[in-house]
Amino acid sequence: MAAQGFKRLVRRHSEIGIFLIAGLLVVFFATSSDGRWANLYNFATILQVTATLGLMTLGVALVIGTGEIDISVGSTFGMGALVYLWLALRIDPAIAMLAAVTVGGLIGAFNGWLITKTGTPSLIITLGSLMIFRGIAIALTDGFSFSIPYAARGGFTYWLFGGGDILGFNTGLIWLLVSLVVLMILLRATPFGNRLLAVGGSAASAHSRGVRVDRIKFSAFVICGLLAGLAGGLEAGKLGFADGSMGRLMELQAIASCVLGGCLLAGGRVSLPGALMGAFVLSSIQSYLVVMGVRPQWFILTLGVIVVAAALGDRLLRQWAVKR
Repeated sequence: MAAQGFKRLVRRHSEIGIFLIAGLLVVFFATSSDGRWANLYNFATILQVTATLGLMTLGVALVIGTGEIDISVGSTFGMGALVYLWLALRIDPAIAMLAAVTVGGLIGAFNGWLITKTGTPSLIITLGSLMIFRGIAIALTDGFSFSIPYAARGGFTYWLFGGGDILGFNTGLIWLLVSLVVLMILLRATPFGNRLLAVGGSAASAHSRGVRVDRIKFSAFVICGLLAGLAGGLEAGKLGFADGSMGRLMELQAIASCVLGGCLLAGGRVSLPGALMGAFVLSSIQSYLVVMGVRPQWFILTLGVIVVAAALGDRLLRQWAVKR
């Protein structure tokens, strides 16, 4: 009876697998690192990384929910970081963050408009955007980085936008939790959420029922860009510097987090808590590899192997759950 009940739970909640995997990894990491991984300081660091990656992951999850993909979020993240830091040196950080988020939203609107108006696959459009805005970021910095002097890293607004912490945890976590709550309400308590999942499930069917498919997809890309810009600004505020390479490969981590968290790449199924847990798992794996002294040459390879193993484990669990 217990096994049957667990099977039903896995079938109804696609994110169950990643939560189980996360629990197993935490136990393994804690017991195999001689206390170097399982401590409050390292856990706070993992949550800082999760907050940044998680914001991007939430946006990518919405886009994936419509049956599209956005691989330009890494360069959008970098543009947001540069805009925020460059302006924070000159004006109030609140206005600088507003500008960074706006730039992210405009990039998302650019992607969404091209995809919906031309019918070009989102993979191609966002790949082009990735290269365009990464090139702009590198050209603007000319190989150098922007930084804020320590003396200027003060005030409530700078503290709020990634430059401070609460009980040892970066304020970026506040923005992650707020974004999660807002998007959960948007998906579960508004018509937009039903329409987004309907579009991902079958765009033709949704259109026949009066759903404005292009508008839903465009909105998803805009929200994705807004969150990527916010994440970039928060990361720049936390670090106090930014350069043209910020966000490199983060788009792949965000997509991997979504897939691990139960989001269906074909569209029609979104799990925001699962996507965030996927981001936590990736952040934990990275932290463990650093703590265990894995050589940089093997870091990406090891991370990739563990991600593939986690994804296969999740898939096997779901296959077991649907067997009668």
